[in-house]
Amino acid sequence: MKKVLTFLMVMVLLITSLISVFAEDEAVAILAEEADVAMGDKSMKVQVNAKAAVLMEASTKRVLMASNENEKLFPASVTKIMTMLLVCEAIDGGKISLKDNVTASENAASKGGSQIWLKVGEVMTVHELLKATAVYSANDACTLLGEYVAGSETAFNDMMNRRAKELGMNNTHFDNCTGLDDTTDTHLTTAYDIALMSAELLKHELIFDYTTIWMDSLRDGATELVNTNKLVRTYKGITGLKTGTTNKAGNCVSATAKRDNLNLIAVVLGSDNTKDRFNGARDMLDWGFANYESIVPTVDMSQLANIKVIHGIKEEINPAVPKMQPIITLKGSSARITQKVELALDVQAPVERGQVLGKIKFYLDEQLLCEYNLCADEEVARMRFFDALKMILRAFSADPAENNNANENNQNNSVDSGAAESTTQKGQPF
Repeated sequence: MKKVLTFLMVMVLLITSLISVFAEDEAVAILAEEADVAMGDKSMKVQVNAKAAVLMEASTKRVLMASNENEKLFPASVTKIMTMLLVCEAIDGGKISLKDNVTASENAASKGGSQIWLKVGEVMTVHELLKATAVYSANDACTLLGEYVAGSETAFNDMMNRRAKELGMNNTHFDNCTGLDDTTDTHLTTAYDIALMSAELLKHELIFDYTTIWMDSLRDGATELVNTNKLVRTYKGITGLKTGTTNKAGNCVSATAKRDNLNLIAVVLGSDNTKDRFNGARDMLDWGFANYESIVPTVDMSQLANIKVIHGIKEEINPAVPKMQPIITLKGSSARITQKVELALDVQAPVERGQVLGKIKFYLDEQLLCEYNLCADEEVARMRFFDALKMILRAFSADPAENNNANENNQNNSVDSGAAESTTQKGQPF
Protein backbone atom coordinates (compact mmCIF):
# COMPACT_ATOMS: atom_id res chain seq x y z
CA MET A 1 0.00 0.00 0.00
CA LYS A 2 2.85 2.39 0.83
CA LYS A 3 4.50 1.79 -2.57
CA VAL A 4 1.25 2.48 -4.38
CA LEU A 5 0.79 5.79 -2.55
CA THR A 6 4.38 6.80 -3.36
CA PHE A 7 3.84 5.96 -7.03
CA LEU A 8 0.62 7.98 -7.18
CA MET A 9 2.28 11.01 -5.56
CA VAL A 10 5.15 10.93 -8.07
CA MET A 11 2.66 10.61 -10.95
CA VAL A 12 0.67 13.63 -9.78
CA LEU A 13 3.76 15.82 -9.42
CA LEU A 14 5.21 14.89 -12.81
CA ILE A 15 1.93 15.14 -14.71
CA THR A 16 1.41 18.62 -13.21
CA SER A 17 4.89 19.56 -14.41
CA LEU A 18 4.24 18.11 -17.88
CA ILE A 19 1.09 20.19 -18.33
CA SER A 20 3.13 23.37 -17.95
CA VAL A 21 6.12 22.02 -19.92
CA PHE A 22 4.20 22.05 -23.16
CA ALA A 23 2.69 25.46 -22.57
CA GLU A 24 4.13 28.38 -24.53
CA ASP A 25 6.25 30.32 -22.06
CA GLU A 26 8.59 33.22 -22.64
CA ALA A 27 12.20 32.60 -21.58
CA VAL A 28 13.68 34.88 -18.97
CA ALA A 29 15.76 37.55 -20.73
CA ILE A 30 18.76 39.17 -19.13
CA LEU A 31 20.65 41.93 -20.84
CA ALA A 32 24.39 41.29 -20.94
CA GLU A 33 25.98 44.56 -21.89
CA GLU A 34 29.70 44.87 -21.10
CA ALA A 35 30.53 47.94 -18.99
CA ASP A 36 33.41 50.30 -19.63
CA VAL A 37 35.98 50.77 -16.93
CA ALA A 38 35.42 54.10 -15.23
CA MET A 39 37.87 56.59 -16.70
CA GLY A 40 38.07 59.25 -14.02
CA ASP A 41 40.07 62.47 -14.34
CA LYS A 42 42.37 62.37 -17.39
CA SER A 43 43.98 65.79 -16.97
CA MET A 44 47.77 66.00 -17.06
CA LYS A 45 49.35 65.51 -13.64
CA VAL A 46 52.91 66.19 -14.81
CA GLN A 47 54.53 68.63 -17.21
CA VAL A 48 55.17 67.14 -20.66
CA ASN A 49 56.69 69.37 -23.32
CA ALA A 50 55.09 67.91 -26.43
CA LYS A 51 52.22 68.37 -28.86
CA ALA A 52 50.37 65.37 -27.44
CA ALA A 53 50.79 62.82 -24.68
CA VAL A 54 48.92 59.97 -23.04
CA LEU A 55 49.49 57.56 -20.16
CA MET A 56 47.56 54.29 -20.52
CA GLU A 57 47.36 51.09 -18.48
CA ALA A 58 47.96 48.27 -20.93
CA SER A 59 45.68 45.46 -19.73
CA THR A 60 42.53 47.58 -19.30
CA LYS A 61 43.45 50.34 -21.80
CA ARG A 62 42.41 52.82 -19.14
CA VAL A 63 43.74 56.32 -19.78
CA LEU A 64 45.29 57.76 -16.63
CA MET A 65 46.27 61.14 -18.08
CA ALA A 66 46.21 62.72 -21.52
CA SER A 67 46.80 65.89 -23.49
CA ASN A 68 45.60 66.29 -27.10
CA GLU A 69 45.51 62.51 -27.27
CA ASN A 70 43.26 62.48 -30.36
CA GLU A 71 45.13 65.08 -32.39
CA LYS A 72 46.42 63.66 -35.68
CA LEU A 73 50.21 63.98 -35.86
CA PHE A 74 53.20 62.49 -37.66
CA PRO A 75 54.50 59.49 -35.66
CA ALA A 76 57.90 58.99 -37.32
CA SER A 77 59.41 55.57 -36.48
CA VAL A 78 56.93 54.93 -33.68
CA THR A 79 55.04 53.58 -36.71
CA LYS A 80 57.24 50.49 -36.45
CA ILE A 81 55.20 49.34 -33.45
CA MET A 82 52.57 48.24 -35.96
CA THR A 83 55.24 46.59 -38.10
CA MET A 84 56.58 44.67 -35.12
CA LEU A 85 53.04 43.71 -34.07
CA LEU A 86 52.25 42.18 -37.46
CA VAL A 87 55.59 40.37 -37.52
CA CYS A 88 55.00 38.95 -34.02
CA GLU A 89 51.49 37.87 -34.99
CA ALA A 90 52.89 36.13 -38.07
CA ILE A 91 55.49 34.35 -35.92
CA ASP A 92 53.06 33.33 -33.18
CA GLY A 93 50.58 32.22 -35.83
CA GLY A 94 53.18 29.95 -37.46
CA LYS A 95 53.22 31.86 -40.75
CA ILE A 96 56.92 32.69 -40.45
CA SER A 97 59.78 31.73 -38.12
CA LEU A 98 62.61 33.64 -36.49
CA LYS A 99 65.01 31.27 -38.23
CA ASP A 100 63.67 31.98 -41.72
CA ASN A 101 66.21 33.39 -44.17
CA VAL A 102 65.09 36.50 -46.06
CA THR A 103 66.81 37.87 -49.15
CA ALA A 104 67.12 41.66 -49.37
CA SER A 105 65.15 43.26 -52.20
CA GLU A 106 66.16 46.33 -54.14
CA ASN A 107 63.20 48.19 -52.64
CA ALA A 108 64.21 47.42 -49.05
CA ALA A 109 67.89 48.17 -49.66
CA SER A 110 67.00 51.60 -51.06
CA LYS A 111 65.40 52.94 -47.88
CA GLY A 112 67.09 55.93 -46.31
CA GLY A 113 67.20 57.24 -42.76
CA SER A 114 68.24 54.81 -40.03
CA GLN A 115 69.45 51.63 -41.69
CA ILE A 116 71.78 48.64 -41.47
CA TRP A 117 72.87 49.16 -45.09
CA LEU A 118 71.37 46.04 -46.58
CA LYS A 119 72.76 45.02 -49.97
CA VAL A 120 70.50 43.63 -52.67
CA GLY A 121 70.63 39.85 -52.42
CA GLU A 122 72.03 39.82 -48.88
CA VAL A 123 70.44 37.18 -46.67
CA MET A 124 69.41 37.78 -43.05
CA THR A 125 67.16 35.87 -40.69
CA VAL A 126 63.85 37.20 -39.40
CA HIS A 127 65.50 37.28 -35.97
CA GLU A 128 68.26 39.61 -37.22
CA LEU A 129 65.84 41.84 -39.11
CA LEU A 130 63.50 42.14 -36.13
CA LYS A 131 66.43 43.02 -33.88
CA ALA A 132 67.59 45.71 -36.31
CA THR A 133 64.05 47.13 -36.46
CA ALA A 134 63.37 47.14 -32.71
CA VAL A 135 66.79 48.27 -31.50
CA TYR A 136 68.21 50.46 -34.25
CA SER A 137 64.94 51.45 -36.02
CA ALA A 138 66.42 50.31 -39.33
CA ASN A 139 64.13 51.27 -42.21
CA ASP A 140 65.64 48.80 -44.66
CA ALA A 141 65.24 45.88 -42.23
CA CYS A 142 61.70 46.98 -41.39
CA THR A 143 60.69 47.16 -45.05
CA LEU A 144 62.16 43.73 -45.79
CA LEU A 145 60.19 42.23 -42.91
CA GLY A 146 57.00 43.75 -44.28
CA GLU A 147 57.69 42.37 -47.74
CA TYR A 148 58.35 38.92 -46.28
CA VAL A 149 55.14 38.86 -44.22
CA ALA A 150 52.76 40.23 -46.87
CA GLY A 151 54.52 39.70 -50.20
CA SER A 152 55.14 43.35 -50.98
CA GLU A 153 55.51 46.68 -49.23
CA THR A 154 52.12 47.82 -50.59
CA ALA A 155 50.36 44.68 -49.38
CA PHE A 156 51.94 45.06 -45.96
CA ASN A 157 50.83 48.69 -45.79
CA ASP A 158 47.26 47.57 -46.47
CA MET A 159 47.63 44.98 -43.72
CA MET A 160 48.77 47.69 -41.30
CA ASN A 161 45.71 49.84 -41.98
CA ARG A 162 43.32 46.90 -41.65
CA ARG A 163 44.86 45.93 -38.31
CA ALA A 164 44.64 49.54 -37.14
CA LYS A 165 40.89 49.55 -37.80
CA GLU A 166 40.50 46.25 -35.94
CA LEU A 167 42.24 47.75 -32.92
CA GLY A 168 39.98 50.81 -32.91
CA MET A 169 42.70 53.18 -34.12
CA ASN A 170 40.09 55.43 -35.70
CA ASN A 171 42.35 58.42 -36.33
CA THR A 172 45.22 56.56 -37.96
CA HIS A 173 46.37 56.13 -41.54
CA PHE A 174 49.67 54.53 -42.49
CA ASP A 175 51.40 55.23 -45.80
CA ASN A 176 54.38 52.99 -45.08
CA CYS A 177 55.82 50.66 -42.46
CA THR A 178 58.81 52.81 -41.53
CA GLY A 179 57.35 56.16 -40.47
CA LEU A 180 59.35 58.10 -43.05
CA ASP A 181 57.25 61.19 -43.78
CA ASP A 182 59.42 63.09 -46.27
CA THR A 183 57.18 62.16 -49.23
CA THR A 184 53.70 62.24 -47.65
CA ASP A 185 51.43 64.39 -45.53
CA THR A 186 48.84 61.68 -44.85
CA HIS A 187 50.88 59.32 -42.66
CA LEU A 188 49.16 60.34 -39.42
CA THR A 189 48.08 58.89 -36.09
CA THR A 190 47.41 60.01 -32.50
CA ALA A 191 48.93 59.48 -29.09
CA TYR A 192 45.85 57.48 -28.06
CA ASP A 193 46.00 55.24 -31.13
CA ILE A 194 49.70 54.60 -30.58
CA ALA A 195 48.93 53.55 -27.01
CA LEU A 196 46.32 51.10 -28.34
CA MET A 197 48.71 49.39 -30.73
CA SER A 198 51.45 49.44 -28.07
CA ALA A 199 49.11 47.59 -25.69
CA GLU A 200 48.47 44.98 -28.38
CA LEU A 201 52.18 44.47 -29.05
CA LEU A 202 52.82 43.99 -25.32
CA LYS A 203 50.70 40.83 -25.48
CA HIS A 204 53.54 39.21 -27.46
CA GLU A 205 56.28 38.63 -24.90
CA LEU A 206 58.64 37.67 -27.72
CA ILE A 207 59.12 41.34 -28.51
CA PHE A 208 60.75 42.00 -25.12
CA ASP A 209 63.73 39.93 -26.27
CA TYR A 210 64.38 42.79 -28.70
CA THR A 211 62.94 46.01 -27.24
CA THR A 212 64.95 45.64 -24.01
CA ILE A 213 68.32 45.23 -25.76
CA TRP A 214 70.65 48.12 -25.05
CA MET A 215 73.58 47.17 -27.31
CA ASP A 216 74.06 44.33 -29.79
CA SER A 217 75.47 43.69 -33.26
CA LEU A 218 74.91 42.04 -36.62
CA ARG A 219 77.17 40.48 -39.26
CA ASP A 220 79.44 38.85 -36.65
CA GLY A 221 80.01 42.15 -34.88
CA ALA A 222 80.64 44.24 -37.96
CA THR A 223 77.40 46.23 -37.55
CA GLU A 224 76.85 47.67 -34.10
CA LEU A 225 73.34 48.33 -32.79
CA VAL A 226 72.59 50.79 -29.97
CA ASN A 227 69.01 51.21 -28.81
CA THR A 228 67.45 54.54 -29.71
CA ASN A 229 65.33 54.31 -26.55
CA LYS A 230 67.65 55.63 -23.83
CA LEU A 231 65.17 54.63 -21.11
CA VAL A 232 66.13 50.99 -21.73
CA ARG A 233 69.41 51.61 -19.94
CA THR A 234 68.08 53.65 -17.02
CA TYR A 235 64.42 53.06 -16.19
CA LYS A 236 63.34 50.37 -13.72
CA GLY A 237 60.92 47.88 -15.25
CA ILE A 238 61.29 49.19 -18.81
CA THR A 239 59.98 46.87 -21.52
CA GLY A 240 60.40 49.11 -24.58
CA LEU A 241 58.97 50.18 -26.85
CA LYS A 242 59.87 52.52 -29.76
CA THR A 243 61.21 55.95 -30.52
CA GLY A 244 60.80 58.11 -33.62
CA THR A 245 62.28 61.33 -34.95
CA THR A 246 61.75 63.27 -38.19
CA ASN A 247 61.55 66.94 -39.07
CA LYS A 248 57.75 66.80 -39.41
CA ALA A 249 57.12 64.63 -36.37
CA GLY A 250 59.63 66.07 -33.95
CA ASN A 251 60.81 63.75 -31.17
CA CYS A 252 58.43 60.93 -30.26
CA VAL A 253 58.39 57.85 -28.05
CA SER A 254 56.11 55.12 -26.81
CA ALA A 255 57.73 54.03 -23.55
CA THR A 256 56.44 50.95 -21.74
CA ALA A 257 57.28 49.63 -18.29
CA LYS A 258 55.93 47.05 -15.85
CA ARG A 259 56.15 46.95 -12.05
CA ASP A 260 54.16 44.74 -9.66
CA ASN A 261 51.74 43.64 -12.41
CA LEU A 262 51.02 47.24 -13.37
CA ASN A 263 51.78 47.66 -17.07
CA LEU A 264 51.99 51.28 -18.26
CA ILE A 265 52.38 52.95 -21.65
CA ALA A 266 53.58 56.55 -21.94
CA VAL A 267 53.28 58.09 -25.40
CA VAL A 268 54.88 61.44 -26.24
CA LEU A 269 54.49 63.03 -29.69
CA GLY A 270 56.08 66.19 -31.08
CA SER A 271 58.65 67.18 -28.46
CA ASP A 272 61.21 69.77 -29.55
CA ASN A 273 64.15 67.65 -28.45
CA THR A 274 65.02 64.14 -27.31
CA LYS A 275 65.48 65.22 -23.69
CA ASP A 276 61.89 66.49 -23.46
CA ARG A 277 60.39 63.31 -24.90
CA PHE A 278 62.25 61.02 -22.49
CA ASN A 279 61.66 63.28 -19.48
CA GLY A 280 57.97 63.50 -20.32
CA ALA A 281 57.63 59.74 -20.68
CA ARG A 282 59.62 59.10 -17.51
CA ASP A 283 57.57 61.56 -15.46
CA MET A 284 54.28 60.06 -16.62
CA LEU A 285 55.46 56.54 -15.82
CA ASP A 286 56.74 57.63 -12.40
CA TRP A 287 53.41 59.26 -11.58
CA GLY A 288 51.48 56.19 -12.71
CA PHE A 289 53.51 53.74 -10.64
CA ALA A 290 53.37 56.04 -7.60
CA ASN A 291 49.60 56.43 -7.67
CA TYR A 292 48.04 53.28 -9.12
CA GLU A 293 48.03 49.56 -8.51
CA SER A 294 46.71 46.53 -10.35
CA ILE A 295 44.59 44.04 -8.45
CA VAL A 296 42.60 40.96 -9.49
CA PRO A 297 39.27 40.94 -7.63
CA THR A 298 38.36 37.91 -5.51
CA VAL A 299 34.81 36.69 -6.01
CA ASP A 300 32.73 36.10 -2.86
CA MET A 301 31.19 32.76 -3.84
CA SER A 302 28.71 32.93 -0.96
CA GLN A 303 26.71 35.45 -3.02
CA LEU A 304 26.24 32.96 -5.85
CA ALA A 305 23.39 30.46 -5.83
CA ASN A 306 22.22 27.78 -8.23
CA ILE A 307 19.38 28.86 -10.49
CA LYS A 308 16.14 26.89 -10.82
CA VAL A 309 15.49 25.53 -14.31
CA ILE A 310 11.82 25.50 -15.26
CA HIS A 311 10.73 22.54 -17.40
CA GLY A 312 14.28 21.21 -17.64
CA ILE A 313 15.63 17.69 -17.28
CA LYS A 314 17.74 19.14 -14.45
CA GLU A 315 16.21 21.12 -11.61
CA GLU A 316 19.08 23.60 -11.17
CA ILE A 317 22.03 25.03 -13.04
CA ASN A 318 25.26 26.55 -11.79
CA PRO A 319 26.31 30.07 -12.93
CA ALA A 320 29.94 29.89 -14.00
CA VAL A 321 32.32 32.61 -12.81
CA PRO A 322 34.61 33.93 -15.59
CA LYS A 323 38.30 34.56 -15.16
CA MET A 324 38.77 37.86 -13.37
CA GLN A 325 40.88 40.46 -15.14
CA PRO A 326 43.01 43.10 -13.37
CA ILE A 327 41.35 46.22 -12.00
CA ILE A 328 43.36 49.45 -11.91
CA THR A 329 42.75 51.54 -8.80
CA LEU A 330 44.40 54.27 -6.83
CA LYS A 331 46.84 52.85 -4.31
CA GLY A 332 45.23 52.19 -0.95
CA SER A 333 41.67 52.05 -2.29
CA SER A 334 41.40 48.30 -2.97
CA ALA A 335 39.85 47.66 0.47
CA ARG A 336 36.84 49.75 -0.61
CA ILE A 337 36.05 47.57 -3.62
CA THR A 338 32.79 45.66 -3.25
CA GLN A 339 30.91 43.19 -5.42
CA LYS A 340 27.24 42.98 -6.33
CA VAL A 341 25.66 39.88 -7.88
CA GLU A 342 22.54 40.03 -10.05
CA LEU A 343 21.08 36.59 -10.85
CA ALA A 344 17.83 35.38 -12.33
CA LEU A 345 15.63 33.50 -9.86
CA ASP A 346 14.91 30.92 -12.51
CA VAL A 347 15.45 30.23 -16.19
CA GLN A 348 13.28 28.49 -18.78
CA ALA A 349 14.58 25.33 -20.44
CA PRO A 350 16.23 24.69 -22.82
CA VAL A 351 19.37 26.34 -21.47
CA GLU A 352 22.41 26.68 -23.73
CA ARG A 353 25.98 26.42 -22.50
CA GLY A 354 27.25 29.98 -22.13
CA GLN A 355 23.77 31.45 -21.81
CA VAL A 356 23.82 34.60 -19.67
CA LEU A 357 22.20 34.06 -16.27
CA GLY A 358 23.22 37.26 -14.54
CA LYS A 359 26.06 39.62 -13.78
CA ILE A 360 28.71 40.28 -11.19
CA LYS A 361 29.72 43.91 -10.71
CA PHE A 362 32.63 45.49 -8.86
CA TYR A 363 32.39 48.95 -7.33
CA LEU A 364 34.81 51.36 -5.76
CA ASP A 365 32.52 53.05 -3.29
CA GLU A 366 29.59 53.97 -5.59
CA GLN A 367 31.61 53.97 -8.82
CA LEU A 368 31.24 50.99 -11.15
CA LEU A 369 34.69 49.65 -12.07
CA CYS A 370 33.77 46.65 -14.22
CA GLU A 371 31.24 43.88 -14.65
CA TYR A 372 31.18 40.31 -15.95
CA ASN A 373 28.47 38.04 -17.29
CA LEU A 374 27.62 34.94 -15.26
CA CYS A 375 26.82 32.17 -17.72
CA ALA A 376 25.50 28.61 -17.70
CA ASP A 377 28.32 26.09 -17.46
CA GLU A 378 26.35 23.35 -19.23
CA GLU A 379 23.35 22.67 -21.43
CA VAL A 380 19.99 21.72 -19.93
CA ALA A 381 17.46 20.24 -22.35
CA ARG A 382 13.74 20.88 -22.10
CA MET A 383 11.81 18.02 -20.53
CA ARG A 384 9.85 15.87 -22.98
CA PHE A 385 7.08 13.35 -22.31
CA PHE A 386 9.45 10.37 -22.48
CA ASP A 387 11.94 12.12 -20.16
CA ALA A 388 9.15 12.46 -17.59
CA LEU A 389 8.09 8.84 -18.14
CA LYS A 390 11.64 7.63 -17.52
CA MET A 391 11.76 9.62 -14.30
CA ILE A 392 8.48 8.05 -13.16
CA LEU A 393 9.69 4.55 -13.92
CA ARG A 394 13.06 5.20 -12.30
CA ALA A 395 11.42 6.57 -9.16
CA PHE A 396 8.99 3.64 -8.94
CA SER A 397 11.62 0.95 -9.58
CA ALA A 398 14.04 2.49 -7.10
CA ASP A 399 11.43 2.66 -4.31
CA PRO A 400 11.45 -1.00 -3.13
CA ALA A 401 15.22 -1.13 -3.01
CA GLU A 402 15.36 2.05 -1.03
CA ASN A 403 12.81 0.69 1.41
CA ASN A 404 14.73 -2.56 1.81
CA ASN A 405 17.96 -0.65 2.40
CA ALA A 406 16.22 1.56 4.87
CA ASN A 407 14.79 -1.45 6.74
CA GLU A 408 18.18 -3.14 6.81
CA ASN A 409 19.82 0.02 8.11
CA ASN A 410 17.15 0.38 10.79
CA GLN A 411 17.64 -3.23 11.90
CA ASN A 412 21.41 -2.84 12.00
CA ASN A 413 21.13 0.36 13.94
CA SER A 414 18.80 -1.31 16.43
CA VAL A 415 21.24 -4.18 16.99
CA ASP A 416 24.25 -1.83 17.30
CA SER A 417 22.46 0.45 19.68
CA GLY A 418 21.27 -2.42 21.83
CA ALA A 419 24.80 -3.81 22.05
CA ALA A 420 26.19 -0.44 22.92
CA GLU A 421 23.55 0.08 25.61
CA SER A 422 24.26 -3.33 27.11
CA THR A 423 28.00 -2.68 27.22
CA THR A 424 27.49 0.67 28.87
CA GLN A 425 25.26 -0.77 31.54
CA LYS A 426 27.78 -3.49 32.37
CA GLY A 427 30.53 -0.95 32.76
CA GLN A 428 28.67 1.37 35.07
CA PRO A 429 28.91 1.01 38.92
CA PHE A 430 25.69 0.51 40.88
